[in-house]
Amino acid sequence: MYDLLLKGGRVIDPSQGLDGTFDVAFEGGKVAAVEAGIDPSRARDVRDVSGKIVSPGLIDLHTHVYWGGTSLGVDADTIARRSGTTTFVDAGSAGAGNLAGFRKHVIEPSDPRILAYLNISFPGIFAFSKTVMVGECEDLRLLDARECLRVARENLDIIVGMKARVGFRASGNSGLAPLALAIEVADELGLPVMAHIDNPPPTRDEVLGILRPGDILTHCFRPFPNAPIHGDNTIRKEIIEARERGIIFDIGHGYGGFSFRSGRAMLAEGIKPDVLSSDVHVICVDGPAYDVLAVMSKFMALGMTLTEVIAATTANPARALRRDDIGTLRVGAAGDATILDEASGSFIHTDVMGDTITSDTRLEHRGIIIDGKWWQDGAGE
Repeated sequence: MYDLLLKGGRVIDPSQGLDGTFDVAFEGGKVAAVEAGIDPSRARDVRDVSGKIVSPGLIDLHTHVYWGGTSLGVDADTIARRSGTTTFVDAGSAGAGNLAGFRKHVIEPSDPRILAYLNISFPGIFAFSKTVMVGECEDLRLLDARECLRVARENLDIIVGMKARVGFRASGNSGLAPLALAIEVADELGLPVMAHIDNPPPTRDEVLGILRPGDILTHCFRPFPNAPIHGDNTIRKEIIEARERGIIFDIGHGYGGFSFRSGRAMLAEGIKPDVLSSDVHVICVDGPAYDVLAVMSKFMALGMTLTEVIAATTANPARALRRDDIGTLRVGAAGDATILDEASGSFIHTDVMGDTITSDTRLEHRGIIIDGKWWQDGAGE
């Protein structure tokens, strides 16, 4: 007997190349079957999702959900209820000095899954708000590689890599040192690094030059300065070379990480982001980033297909995380799914520069399945 059966939805699962009408069954917290015409009498809970899209549970690879423990954190449950996100990956809110609190008070009680990149800075992102902004990597005394390594090794069930924020706002005059140290720790762990970049120094070229295949460049379509494009909208050579070298391109929208100008230019040359993520935090949660579903809608407005934006929030981030149990509806995988609707209307989308575009569709979430159980109906806003 199945615990839950989703009947008649359009299943889009890029990890398996699926796009068609199927039923999806869950049992024991796992995906149990993806077939046409499963007998509803075989399930305790049956949900009719005809006319809706069923995708693997959405993964937001770049978020800040250490709510109550850091000034930039937002509540994962709240964001999940409006966006359909089933896995949040926190991008360095916590460092070695406060990961224990993040784990006990936020990660363990959470229904949506929360994984984390550990910040190379001991206190994590400790002073980030509209009124107070101090980069956690400005003072190199806050960086202790051995302590990072120890804490990461003790928490490898939730740690997926190292995070370093470099740039004028995040690391001041520390240059590449925080990122180089994060890479050294990641190398010991056999894990990737997620590199934030804002205004120089360091430059985009310097950051890309030390990243390894499988490392993640977040804010990859950011506006000037450190944009991926020249003034004439052509793609910078080092961006193309980094892509060819296996660097993972993550949007990390946030309050300053994504512009339509960069997005249009990159897509025009056939360079699509590997991962769509929100970088949702206290400054951008009410716009312009909102959540990963809003970012997906923006990229559909820019010309990416429905299948492409689902891949960039399921299979692709799962690959970046080196996980094969999420981001898929493969039998035996974690029992997470997101029910979506492609709504029609006139919708205005805004980037971090205040530029806008209009589209006639957007994605809205209609239901969340977590651990093989129906967790919540979509807000339907």
